[in-house]
Amino acid sequence: MIHTEPPNFEKHLPFSEGEYNRRLAKTRAAMEARELDLLFVTDPSNQHWLTGYDGWSFYVHQGVMVLPDADPIWWGRGQDANGGVRTCWMTDDRVIGYADNYVQSSDRHPMQDLAERLKGMGLAKARIGVEMENYYFSAKAYEVLRAELPDATFVDATVVVNWQRAVKSAEELAFMRRAAAISEKITDGLLERVEPGVPKNEVVAEIFRDAIRGTDDGWGDYPAIVPLLPSGSDAAAPHLTWNGRPFATGEATFFEISGCYRRYHAPLCRTLFLGKPPQFLLDAERALVEGLEAGLEVARAGNRASDIAHALARPLERAGIERGARCGYPIGLSYPPDWGERTISLRAEDDTVLEPGMTFHFMPGLWMSDWGLEITESILITEDGPAETFCNRPRKMFVKD
Repeated sequence: MIHTEPPNFEKHLPFSEGEYNRRLAKTRAAMEARELDLLFVTDPSNQHWLTGYDGWSFYVHQGVMVLPDADPIWWGRGQDANGGVRTCWMTDDRVIGYADNYVQSSDRHPMQDLAERLKGMGLAKARIGVEMENYYFSAKAYEVLRAELPDATFVDATVVVNWQRAVKSAEELAFMRRAAAISEKITDGLLERVEPGVPKNEVVAEIFRDAIRGTDDGWGDYPAIVPLLPSGSDAAAPHLTWNGRPFATGEATFFEISGCYRRYHAPLCRTLFLGKPPQFLLDAERALVEGLEAGLEVARAGNRASDIAHALARPLERAGIERGARCGYPIGLSYPPDWGERTISLRAEDDTVLEPGMTFHFMPGLWMSDWGLEITESILITEDGPAETFCNRPRKMFVKD
């Protein structure tokens, strides 16, 4: 199915033509370095970054074909092609849909349709990059594609586009600042509403209300991760969501949330204790905040990702706290199930040089055997000086007696 008729609607692209040209040029340069004839992009974040495509259709097979010398082609389910012509910057003939009998079928597979199209484009023997380590590109998809294109050469191009996204443009940073304002609104609301006896799901309902209503400067989109807010000993587990249990006196709860504006995120985590905190938790808070601030100070252009991790670790080690996890990751544009970009890690083994315009969730959560504490910042590496934080809220554990 090819859409060729002029649309009777107006497209509202999130970015300028120059911005999309910049992204495509960077991606093509990366393709040339890997000698790729075609890059097939299945990560919905990468699809959106390259073309503007935006729809909840990533549960079926879809992708963007990036070519060295022609506009990209968005390919997906036929009914979702209607979304493609409304959200992609390319002309309608660059949006292609496959028949619905390919969807969740045991007799045929969408990659058979894709293979036939690639053959028709003269790419049966091409060198094709695919995102092998990706939530959205299955083992079956790869197996079928290889079987249908036996003369093609397939190359693992998992994070080729992700790396092009590492340094944010001014247009992207404007979106992240709007997301940060929503994160601040969410945080202010939950700190006000959480009281002993209030069911968690009631607070989460208000989190979603604040997230979607947004601010005067920007409406809210759905975040790539739902709110995480375990309490007490459950806070030892970093990825629990919520239930209907009431908040209780004598427990700490960390809140991991993010505002989202046009798919861009700015996560923020804070911890709230109801009652009088025990001394060990106050000691941990002091060490964590000291480590955060030390990390922000060394998060400078020209330093390395590992420098942030080392700066964080020193105060924690003096306090007798050991954490084996990485302490941050790149953020920006994302779709479920993760708001990280899956390239750089803020950890001792990663010597990636920091560049102006890189953005991270500096996320040194403490998850011990029977307690947890999170105080985090979304940060921007600046041209000169320490990192800038997107949000402006007290860097501490909040206490409500």
